[in-house]
Amino acid sequence: MYNPKLAFAPAEEQRTYQYQALQQLLQYLSANSPFYQKLFKEHNIDINNIRSLDDMHYLPTTSKSDMQEHNWEFLCVPETGIKEYTATSGTMGKPVTIALTDKDLDRLAYNEQQSFLCADGRTEDIYQLMLTLDRQFMAGIAYYQGIRKLGAALVRTGPGLPQLQWDTIFRLQSNSIVTVPSFMLKLIEYAHEHQVDLKKTPVKKAVCIGESIRTADFELNTLGQKIHNEWPLHMYNTYASTEMQTAFTECNAGVGGHEQPDLVIMEVLDDHGKPLPPNQFGEVTITTLGVEGMPLLRYRTGDICCYYETKCYCGRTSRRLSPVLGRKQQMIKYKGTTLYPPAIFDILNNIGYVRDYVVETFTNELGTDELKLHIHTPLPIDDCEAKLKPELQSKLRVAPLLQFHSANTIQQVQFPEGSRKQVKFLDNRDNKMD
Repeated sequence: MYNPKLAFAPAEEQRTYQYQALQQLLQYLSANSPFYQKLFKEHNIDINNIRSLDDMHYLPTTSKSDMQEHNWEFLCVPETGIKEYTATSGTMGKPVTIALTDKDLDRLAYNEQQSFLCADGRTEDIYQLMLTLDRQFMAGIAYYQGIRKLGAALVRTGPGLPQLQWDTIFRLQSNSIVTVPSFMLKLIEYAHEHQVDLKKTPVKKAVCIGESIRTADFELNTLGQKIHNEWPLHMYNTYASTEMQTAFTECNAGVGGHEQPDLVIMEVLDDHGKPLPPNQFGEVTITTLGVEGMPLLRYRTGDICCYYETKCYCGRTSRRLSPVLGRKQQMIKYKGTTLYPPAIFDILNNIGYVRDYVVETFTNELGTDELKLHIHTPLPIDDCEAKLKPELQSKLRVAPLLQFHSANTIQQVQFPEGSRKQVKFLDNRDNKMD
């Protein structure tokens, strides 16, 4: 079923494989998916008219809001066939459940095995998982199963607790970590405070999840540069989502996350839903291949990226996905300037006297987007404000509202009760889409 050599095959061979898999998917959805049966009928879709990958643009797209509103209509198997329930955040206040069968769990393990291999994974590695494996978090179980399938060893330390992480690294000689990049700054801070020589630790590589360490042109962003300057290890950027049950992972060339052509068909669409050529930014749209429980057809992720088709230095010919420029639904139009949260994060990460922050957007009394930055700083508030306002003005070309908080208050906002991830962006607009 799976073909790991396909990523190294000629592009035409990949397209042939994907078209055959697409035909199987369309037949499967027509026979088993209440949601897609209804969607095909509403749009008068005859799947027999889809005769190449180029014909995919005739098929309607779906989005997260569709999954929120019709969650269980996406299910293609009897409930007795479900072996794992996972969840992701929804667009309307409720989580979206993703149900997996035994076959889906095997696919998930294969996906991560190939991802770790792409990131120079070896059977002799010891991976320390600095993330949660509970709370219906698909990524945790995916990394766990992928490392097992790779044949490497793993240590489940969970998130947080820098002292525990360092004690475990030295006790077990973990040479690889899987973590959110911003947490690596906490590890670096702890290392400095406790005379840990970062050049002499066992850790040689980090698989970075949840946050990008690169700009759209593949240079290290401020977060990535801060880590790199202090800790000489190899970092691999990743891109994934619970819904698509697949990851795009960098190789050591660091020039984009590799598509796994036997697991997904990737498109990048413009604002009108038309496919874009390489090197142009648009919305990442995914069709899953080989998913049994809740397969997706032309699922718009909301993430703005571009892709590249040139052969990679590692020998893979599969397309490569750029780091995320931003989320379409999170685009902020502030005083005539278009902003994405990652760009604001990058600026704040580079300001030494800003210790922590949360970016908030909301609808003001004029019905337009307002931008407020919640800041924690060791400086007196007046001093910080006097320095920060002109710096933001010069880099953002606009001056957001500023509100200052204690470290405890910022932490409470970043880690609301029940959250599995750190929150750095609050979208409180009246007409928000996500």
